[in-house]
Amino acid sequence: MDTFRLFHEEDGLTFRHETRVYFSQSSSNKVISMSELLRLTSDTAVEDYRAQGMSRDMLLEHGYAILVSRCSFRLHRLPRENERVTVTTWEEKSEALQLCRAYDITNDSGELLVTGSSTWLLVDPVGRRIIPTKNFTLRKPVTKQTERDCLKPGKIFIPEGMELADERMIRYSDIDGNGHTNNSRYGAFIMDALPEADRKRQFKDFRLNYSKEAMLGQKLQVFLHNNAEAQLITVVGKTESGTSFEAELYY
Repeated sequence: MDTFRLFHEEDGLTFRHETRVYFSQSSSNKVISMSELLRLTSDTAVEDYRAQGMSRDMLLEHGYAILVSRCSFRLHRLPRENERVTVTTWEEKSEALQLCRAYDITNDSGELLVTGSSTWLLVDPVGRRIIPTKNFTLRKPVTKQTERDCLKPGKIFIPEGMELADERMIRYSDIDGNGHTNNSRYGAFIMDALPEADRKRQFKDFRLNYSKEAMLGQKLQVFLHNNAEAQLITVVGKTESGTSFEAELYY
């Protein structure tokens, strides 16, 4: 019987989450789906904080909500169905208005499958006001900085000629405990909008920026642009409130 652990290394900063890629987490390509990759990495970040004594409830009691803002992943090889993997994450030195985090996903042989970076906004859960990271006093300031081989989370350039590829309503099952669409669902929205041939590609890099929360009952329109020369697919999601997300898929 498999045994999986969630634990901090002796440094108290590096957190590891052992798991397996289950059938329900896999796409028709028999690798982890993009939405499950987002869920796995964000949930591991939440567990890292919880293990440090900063659960979501504890953060809310102190007037904090932490929302993922941007993420970037270098997809050396997506984990396969039934493959046992370890997600390793640690917090890096914060920016003025964003917390920063790094990820590595490896298999039991030590093969590096995915490298990632993400940024998170510290928000007042009542007024949705962004809180400067210097005011986050529940843990000591982090000074660690490492070189990552993934693209840096940052602004995404939106080309001209974006074409409408999909429309969908934001449903009850998309909404999480923060009252808006869960960050992992955007991975499904992106992949569902791609033509079948593009869904089968082995993407090299994936970047996603969350712009405005998609709320229950809103209609989400998803626009695409494929730059064959740059081997880049740009994806933008919009609701009646404006741009909801922007993403890049390099192949």
